[in-house]
Amino acid sequence: MLKLVIFDCDGVMFSSRESNRVYYNHILQVFGCPPMDDTELEYVHVQNVNNSIRHIFRNHPQISMEEVDTYRAGIDYTPYLRFMEMEPDLMDFLQTIKPRYATAISTNRTDTMDTILDTFNLRPWFDMVVTAATAPRPKPAPDGLLQILDHFQVEPRQSIYIGDSMIDQIHCQGAGVDLIAFRNTGLNARYWVNSFTDILRLPPFLDKPCF
Repeated sequence: MLKLVIFDCDGVMFSSRESNRVYYNHILQVFGCPPMDDTELEYVHVQNVNNSIRHIFRNHPQISMEEVDTYRAGIDYTPYLRFMEMEPDLMDFLQTIKPRYATAISTNRTDTMDTILDTFNLRPWFDMVVTAATAPRPKPAPDGLLQILDHFQVEPRQSIYIGDSMIDQIHCQGAGVDLIAFRNTGLNARYWVNSFTDILRLPPFLDKPCF
């Protein structure tokens, strides 16, 4: 019986591709490098920031990664929030499932997650948030999910993860957690949906939780 619902952030709670494009292209521009191509944008959309920075600067060995990291750490992420669009039915979904289920986030975001939670007034709706900065290893390693399962003392079969990428699929497989594929029918998942409203019609959400 379902007890715990775990969310990815980018591509699930938010459409954030444009914010990632503007954010990483700004960093590249500061160091005199050309903007990302579509393949690089796809990479940074699902990877943690450290991997993303090294990937987009991989062809610019003359650039000091230490200088890039220092500059990035000082960026105020607030201006980039205007490029993020929260899913229109996310709040209705959260209001419906709380307090019936425990809720958590496992994301590859790092120091920007707190700003997002506070700006969009989402912090009260989540009982736990694990990022690439707080998990021993970022996704696709299962560490974040395992931390969450241990915190709530629930079995993998009593939880479900909402994700949209192959990294999320591997993340779930490593922890034995079922995946709800959000707008990605190409993933190996338990369920496939196009909205949060669709999720409420899935069999696990028709059972009465134990919490």
